[in-house]
Amino acid sequence: MNFYFRRMALVCFLLTLLHTQLRAQISLVGQLRTRTELRDGYGNLTPKDSRTAAFTSQRTRLMFGYKGSRVHVNVAVQDVRVWGQDASTISAADGNRLMIHEAWADLTLINRADSTLKFRPIDRLSLKLGRQELVYDDVRLLGNLDWLQQGRRFDAALLKAQHHGWALDVGVGFNQNTDAFGVTGTGYTPANAPTSALSTQNVSLPVPAGFLPTVGKGGAPVVASAVSTNGQNQQFKAFQMAYLMRQFNSPAFGRTKFSALVFKDDFSKYRIDSLGSVTTGYVYGRRYDVSGVNSRLTYGAMLTGQREISGIKTGQILWQAFGYGQTGRDRDGLRIRNAYHYGANVTFQKGLLSVTPGYEVLSGTNAAHARPGETGRFDPLYGTPHKHWGYMDYFYVGTGSPVGGLKDAFLKFKYAGKRLATALDVHYFALAATTYNKMPDAPAGAVLDSRLGLEYDFTATYGLNKFTTLEAGYALMSGTNTLEYTKQGTMNQKAKLGTWAYLMINIRPDFFAN
Repeated sequence: MNFYFRRMALVCFLLTLLHTQLRAQISLVGQLRTRTELRDGYGNLTPKDSRTAAFTSQRTRLMFGYKGSRVHVNVAVQDVRVWGQDASTISAADGNRLMIHEAWADLTLINRADSTLKFRPIDRLSLKLGRQELVYDDVRLLGNLDWLQQGRRFDAALLKAQHHGWALDVGVGFNQNTDAFGVTGTGYTPANAPTSALSTQNVSLPVPAGFLPTVGKGGAPVVASAVSTNGQNQQFKAFQMAYLMRQFNSPAFGRTKFSALVFKDDFSKYRIDSLGSVTTGYVYGRRYDVSGVNSRLTYGAMLTGQREISGIKTGQILWQAFGYGQTGRDRDGLRIRNAYHYGANVTFQKGLLSVTPGYEVLSGTNAAHARPGETGRFDPLYGTPHKHWGYMDYFYVGTGSPVGGLKDAFLKFKYAGKRLATALDVHYFALAATTYNKMPDAPAGAVLDSRLGLEYDFTATYGLNKFTTLEAGYALMSGTNTLEYTKQGTMNQKAKLGTWAYLMINIRPDFFAN
């Protein structure tokens, strides 16, 4: 083992000596990001009189890149953990969290700028293979979820074409649990299923492959069943996508970007089953031994623009408008009916100050017109919800979202100085569709008040040097009974005021930079 470490050290030493000559081709970038948080209502309202949670998490990454005339390679290794999660001396049984975040190669197939390539019918064509981030537009539907320490990545193949100002990306992915001998078919369990689970009689039962526990001891959920695929351990079986983009100058709207997305994700079908017996108790869950998939199709377009304000050199207007639809069947086989997501916002910027009013809607299931086996809820795929629907992550993340959808009216203020940037975001959240109150003490047919709450997010970022930034934030959610009921199924049992604060240091050195 020491022999390999010595060889690795020698290679690093030689690269360091040659970095002047190789700087244009080879990059080596590190990241050490620690974030200390105080949580008292982050993601969900907390039980009354509960105590504040405090912890520090850390992401460590090392990113190696090589860029040649016909190939671009990138490998990112990361370790994610909470301080104190491991003992100061750990054993092999404790496992590790070291993983490959990215490992891809982008091969140039056609390039008109390269005279040595004879076949040049379009400007550029390349094939990107391997584990990679999918980052498109404002990461609303497809993003790397960089706020989360683990981030998000996809195992995929991406064919990228460019011609006369147009760009087209076509991608596919196909997931499988194992390549072990004796495995037949293409059945896929869409989660990191536990190897054991507590039964209804508090007995630990082994969990076989292909079984995902959902309910165990006392009816408590074993795996999160929140209504979302975003930010959870639920994974698609396969996906196919196409993304089209064009930038142009408009006399009326200034520099404008048009983009369109078609994304189809397929989810393995399952049947409800159980493990155990009368004596040991039962673990209920989903068994993924049913052939076929539930396929969902998301489609739509976005327009963004930037225009200088007439007569004010330092002023500009930035605007955005988008609309998306969703059809097919969701991961649970429900038929998606009339699901949509639309919105618009505009930013007025002058000097270092800007203000952004905006409004958007994500459809939900209308209880007054709901049909068995159908849903009207729009799921925002695999984006970065933290950027769009409040920093406290109440919506479209791992803690789930109201079945009735979401309306978000917001107003954002920002100051962007040379080293210091501050921002204040205010969100007014409400249900997008009629939702009934089904609590035992509510009259039949009672409709919930649509108001979910007000959220206030304040952040400040300061650049200590060219590779280190310091970021702090404080957020407050003033919720309602509707928020409590639609998120947690209770009334007047949770504190309606949630708070969250954090302090983050992001150190990102470029080892080969001057």
